[in-house]
Amino acid sequence: MDSNPPPKADPTPPTQSESAPPSRYESQKRRDWNTFLQYLKNHKPPLTLARCSGAHVIEFLKYLDQFGKTKVHVTGCGFFGHPNPPAPCACPLKQAWGSLDALIGRLRAAYEENGGRAESNPFGARAVRIYLREVREGQAKARGIPYEKKKRKRLPVVGGASSSGEPTGEGKEGVSSDADATATATAAASAAPPPPSSSSGGGGGGDAGVAVSTAAVASTSV
Repeated sequence: MDSNPPPKADPTPPTQSESAPPSRYESQKRRDWNTFLQYLKNHKPPLTLARCSGAHVIEFLKYLDQFGKTKVHVTGCGFFGHPNPPAPCACPLKQAWGSLDALIGRLRAAYEENGGRAESNPFGARAVRIYLREVREGQAKARGIPYEKKKRKRLPVVGGASSSGEPTGEGKEGVSSDADATATATAAASAAPPPPSSSSGGGGGGDAGVAVSTAAVASTSV
């Protein structure tokens, strides 16, 4: 007869963080944050996060335009405002507004999760919001595809008050395009030129390559 006692169960079950991998959103947010930090390091002159302003965030968004895949027609193009051009043209490819908007939402959250104060968050600066609005309006005219705000869904009234469930950020159309473009942007970034020393103001955006990997930015010669 076997006298050995049965094995005891582990009294400490694995935690959720140990048993489940991070979500796709959390993984992308971490990559975006590391990429932005590497961009600041490569900047000439190098920038610290404490000195980063809304103008530097706009500069970063313009830098990402080189990885875009959205055709944005210029005013003189015969296809300006045409949603389905019948032939190719020489107009530039840029980042889509929706992709840039989704990126800013992730970086804004990552900034505060890494110790930044909400009141000094450069990703929530008014200049960045204005820039994104200009990109949205400019691309809507150039591509002939208006961006319509989705109506908020009202939740049932609880305790005499109503609320709405709406994600933060200017828009949601670019979330899927941002995810689909990750691989293309990562490959393209390996041959990217150095970021500009300084710039600010408005401009265009594109749907292909917001999620540039940290290794790709690190390989950029500065």
